Amino acid sequence: MEIKELLKKGRDLIKYNKYSSPNLEPIWVLSNLLNVDNSYIHTHLDMKIDKVIEERFIFIMKERKKGYPLQYLLNEQEFMGLNFYVEEGVLIPRSETEIMVEYIIDYINNNYKEKNINILDIGVGSGAISLSIAKEFPNIRVIGTDIGYIPIKVANINKENLRVKNVNFIQGDLFEALKSEDINKKFDIIISNPPYIKSTNINTLQKEVKGFEPKLALDGGKDGLDFYRKISKESKRYLNSRGMLIYEIGYDQGEDVNDILVKEGYSNIAIIKDLQKHDRIILGLKS
Repeated sequence: MEIKELLKKGRDLIKYNKYSSPNLEPIWVLSNLLNVDNSYIHTHLDMKIDKVIEERFIFIMKERKKGYPLQYLLNEQEFMGLNFYVEEGVLIPRSETEIMVEYIIDYINNNYKEKNINILDIGVGSGAISLSIAKEFPNIRVIGTDIGYIPIKVANINKENLRVKNVNFIQGDLFEALKSEDINKKFDIIISNPPYIKSTNINTLQKEVKGFEPKLALDGGKDGLDFYRKISKESKRYLNSRGMLIYEIGYDQGEDVNDILVKEGYSNIAIIKDLQKHDRIILGLKS
């Protein structure tokens, strides 16, 4: 079968999917299977495809029709210009989270240039946040924790693939991971993109999310704020003086998380909005 015919089959399979991109996803899948860039697909529409590739392409597109996330089917997602391995059991990195990483990179450049600082990332998932920052600053030291075995496994795969040396991933619940490894150091920055969806709202999410992404990485409790309360309270024991605590938050959680940080004594609290002008990041300094 020629590329143009195969792409049409792919488009037809997912054209009624609410959250699919029928004109883009088949090209993404086929370029991945052929290990070429998208421009190659566009300039070789008459090229015949090997039967094995053809069958794999159709299988993936049929799974996509069911709502299965393409990132899990291809085991990859780009984040901060880097290619991350992902699989079921880890949250798929989102472009919104790049806002937090970009802010942290600027913050380090402005406040800790060429200093050997320590950073803690709570809830690493695929390791996208930890590894993006560590790769940018080889002189800093990053520790990432996660309660799940799969996230730690995936994060270490990405650590190896990206050839990052200055990160250590530890399995454990929040700060318990540090205790289990007898890590007593303090940190200059603590980062978290915690679960922040209200428990009652999980079933209202699009099927790609609620059906396939890990509930453990989504469910933030009755009001979505459980982890902000826990982390904000305990972080004070682990932050250096004037150390920064920074979170990703839901679009309607800025005021509530601000109140939590104020209650716990953080100062210089700031909220950063995303491109849609929604609250997306909040940070505060240990007083």
